[in-house]
Order: sequence, then structure tokens, then C-alpha cells
Amino acid sequence: MIEHRLWKQNQQLTGHVPVKRQSAALCYRVLENSPEVLLVTKRKSGRWIIPKGGLIDGLSPSATAGQEAWEEAGVIGDCTPDVIGNFFYYKNRRRKGPVLCVVDVFPLLVRSTAALYPECHERQRAWLSPLKAASRVRSPDLAQLLRKVALFAH
Repeated sequence: MIEHRLWKQNQQLTGHVPVKRQSAALCYRVLENSPEVLLVTKRKSGRWIIPKGGLIDGLSPSATAGQEAWEEAGVIGDCTPDVIGNFFYYKNRRRKGPVLCVVDVFPLLVRSTAALYPECHERQRAWLSPLKAASRVRSPDLAQLLRKVALFAH
């Protein structure tokens, strides 16, 4: 909720902050009856996150999530159209100013993983238990969502 507090503080100072909608894929697989989720690093900071991005013209929000999963993590799978949660973060863009990003999260059951994909040289990826993944991400809202996944997996 840190990002949300920053947004609130900025809103009080400026009067408003634009909102940008994004889609994210919560990529998962089950190995030996244990669920794993996929995290990728952000390009600039190296922090762990799930694949996400701005809505793509001509694609539904869930299809956008699937496209981001391919570009950022090299995974192909079945992304359901149902949002399982969301998280928020505050982004300070150099030229355009601050924006509040609202990220809808769609589950994506991974069918295959490629060694070569569009951003393979820019990011790392890691398969982790949902609880371990929750401890690696910085966003409290995303961590909470990952912990909920861990609860439903048992």
C-alpha cells in the first residue's frame, strides 16, 4: 500500500493523478502436486515482479496478459478471462509525470517455456512456491495476492 499512499499524497498536492490500466499474468504450473509461480525481473531495477504491461490495442485484457507473459518470460499457456485480483503501484515518468497504475491479474496455466523470447537477454525468470514468490516481490498488494494463491493451492 506504499504506492497508494504516495499516490494519495501526490493527489493532495496536485489535485489529480492519471490512472493507467495494465494487465498481468500470474503464470503457474504444478510439479509433483506442488504449485509454482513464475517471477521475472524488471529491466532497470532488477526487482522481482510478474509479467505485466499496458493494455494492447486489439487485445482483451487477458490476451494482453498472455502476450506480456510471452514477451517478458517466454511462456505460452492458457490465460483465463477472469481477474483473480489486482495491485496498484505509483510510477513517476520522467517526461509525462506521475501515474497510478492499476494492474488486473489473470491466471495463466503454462504449457511450455521457451529458451529464446523477446526479452530473454533483459530479464531473469524464476519458478518459486507462491509463498517464496510473495517474499521476493516489493508490492505489498501483489505479495498478498501470491499468499492467497498459496492458501488455495493446498
